[in-house]
Amino acid sequence: MSPDKLRYQANQIATFFASQPEAEQIEGVADHINKFWDPRMRAQLLADDREAHSPVVAAAVARLAAA
Repeated sequence: MSPDKLRYQANQIATFFASQPEAEQIEGVADHINKFWDPRMRAQLLADDREAHSPVVAAAVARLAAA
């Protein structure tokens, strides 16, 4: 999948959690990606430039990378 498509999808997930406090947004995005994304998609997202993502997605990706 193209990096642009993955970024778009990750940002859409972040938009869903936007009404929650920031810590819950990050947790929600990381949890969703971990549970529902194919391992290849997660690996590609983790390898992507985090500065290309929204701050919430970047934090969620950092959380996934640390796990």
